[in-house]
Amino acid sequence: MNTIQSVSAFHRLLSLPEPKHPLVSVINLSESIFLEDDVWKGFMNRFYCVALKREATGKIRYGQQHYDYDKGVLSFTAPNQVHSLDLGTMDCDSKGHLLIFHEDFLLKHPLAQTISSFGFFSYAVNEALHLSEDEERDLIEILHKIDKESQHIDRHTQEIILSQIDLLLNYSKRFYERQFITRKNNNHQLLAKFEQFLNDYFNQEQAAKNGLLTVHQIAEAMNLSPNYLSDLLRVHTGQNTQQHIHEKLISKAKEKLSSTQLSVSEIAYILGFEHAQSFSTLFKKKTNMAPLEFRAKFKFN
Repeated sequence: MNTIQSVSAFHRLLSLPEPKHPLVSVINLSESIFLEDDVWKGFMNRFYCVALKREATGKIRYGQQHYDYDKGVLSFTAPNQVHSLDLGTMDCDSKGHLLIFHEDFLLKHPLAQTISSFGFFSYAVNEALHLSEDEERDLIEILHKIDKESQHIDRHTQEIILSQIDLLLNYSKRFYERQFITRKNNNHQLLAKFEQFLNDYFNQEQAAKNGLLTVHQIAEAMNLSPNYLSDLLRVHTGQNTQQHIHEKLISKAKEKLSSTQLSVSEIAYILGFEHAQSFSTLFKKKTNMAPLEFRAKFKFN
């Protein structure tokens, strides 16, 4: 697997001159020519990429998914992920911008810790961000400021550029939430599918066979990334995926404790817990009562 280690190396692969700044660059796609190179068949890089493409064609594989650039979108990729690019689908008249910044550029800056909170860096193909003209204009203005600042380096350069990148990411977060809302009907279908999956998993007692339900299991079953699913749920319900799983677990536990005489260990097993103590700890954390305290409120015939 090839690794593109530097911003300069990426410039060379796009037939571009050396970047002014070694760790960050705003690339104009209309000025780029992708060199014929085996690297495109499968590669990783050491930088973050934010791609704003218009009137572009081309398909790039990112992880296990494809981004399709037949329509203008904003997309995000993170360092150390597997990519491949089909040069046969690339249009020489592609328009747009690529913002790339090396992971080392974030060192000693708060964004190094917070960038992982922007879940769209792990989004799959159908989760790319579609922009309105006004939204696109706002982001292009930020990209131009980053490009201008990257043309010289002094002791203020990193702080100024990273503040602009942080602003761009926060705008993108807002636009994603807008996209969640404007796709309301489709999202309602996803929410219904999510609820049905939870119900089926616990009502059919799949947990006893497969173990504790995880965020990754649900996301994979719904053909979504874990981050995208949690963001979707948070926007529409105020809770992320893990919180929903815990809520369902506690609901089923209360049902078993109040309507059966199964032991706490048996209930824990049915719900997918390997150890009864882990179940009891979670139950008390969520209800402020131990399982047997809760059961004591009910009488059995």
